[in-house]
Amino acid sequence: MTGRAALAGLTVLDCATLFAGPLAATVLGDFGADVIKIEHPRRPDPSRHHGQAKDGIGLWWKMLGRNKRNITLDLSRPEGADVLLRLAAGADVLIENFRPGTLERWGLSPQRLLQANPGLVIARVTGFGQFGPYARRPGFGTLAESMSGFAAVTGEPDGPPTLPPFGLADGVAALCCVNAVLTALRHREVGGGAGQVVDLAIVEPLVTLLGPQATVYDQLGVVQPRTGNRSVNNAPRNTYRTADGSWVAISTSSQSIAERVMRLVGHPEVIDEPWFAAGTTRAEHAGELDGYVGAWIAERELDEVVAEFERAEAAVAPIYDIRGVLADPQYQALDTITTVPDADLGPLRMQNLLYRLSESPGSIRWTGRAHGADTAAVLAERLSLTESELTLLRERGAI
Repeated sequence: MTGRAALAGLTVLDCATLFAGPLAATVLGDFGADVIKIEHPRRPDPSRHHGQAKDGIGLWWKMLGRNKRNITLDLSRPEGADVLLRLAAGADVLIENFRPGTLERWGLSPQRLLQANPGLVIARVTGFGQFGPYARRPGFGTLAESMSGFAAVTGEPDGPPTLPPFGLADGVAALCCVNAVLTALRHREVGGGAGQVVDLAIVEPLVTLLGPQATVYDQLGVVQPRTGNRSVNNAPRNTYRTADGSWVAISTSSQSIAERVMRLVGHPEVIDEPWFAAGTTRAEHAGELDGYVGAWIAERELDEVVAEFERAEAAVAPIYDIRGVLADPQYQALDTITTVPDADLGPLRMQNLLYRLSESPGSIRWTGRAHGADTAAVLAERLSLTESELTLLRERGAI
């Protein structure tokens, strides 16, 4: 890999907290953007202490805060708002997730920010968007997972709607935010240098990822039910236990794979059934197909199951927890979980970059730093503030 990082030269102001906005900034930083993380002087981003910690140091923050320079600003104080306005004048992107109306109340409306920097891309990431009856409600990923329809189709048929045990909606929204920011930057590049406002509601992206449910309901009046690990679109598709107590998952999204699986498990006769010719009609016979596949897998240990599926060119995967991910040779070859040095904890393992670019690769340059670790350096570098000016801002509670 050679060349300059793809986003080197871009400056991103990360004014958001918790996960969707900050994770978007992390991805931009991974590919070279200069990300300046802005936190309240007395109330740091709660993600610093979210989840597990070691020696009082939040472990999630080490990944979420990587490749970011950390400063403190109280945006509710006029002096703090003025500093942000001056930083925005020299930035390319500003990401925020305050409730609609908050920036405006502080004198930092998009109109004023764009007046200071007409090329600025302002990404506003909120639970419900900037307008509508729910706009001012507190919005978290859990609510998006609930309202999008995700929880309604997740879980066993006779069980309750099921939420994911991690920040799914925030993560999806973060990736959408990255895409939106890069789209807006492309518009700026070809559209005469104009910035714009991105309005991203966390409740929306999952609706798109959930497939054709809206169109199916519109045209057929059909509501997708909960089906556990089965699919309404094809079968066999489930999780199956092996003879040594491990678990595997298989997928038969294509007709040819479904036929290979049934030949492998010793039931080629079902291939000639009229209902086997399409995924949706195979799904109507999921119980029968699962019985054949499950019985075959239950008689064999994991290694044999995987080897036989691979020999048949059928799709199978072991079900891993994080220990399996770390031990898997494919993940090791990709360096999906990489080791990076950390000033507080020493060598630290975390997720690597999302993808590899052959000519303009990104990198993990450092892990999440302490609250306000770079305030003086960044404000001196970007705004030429003197030590006496920084002292005055501290005395006024602005930094």
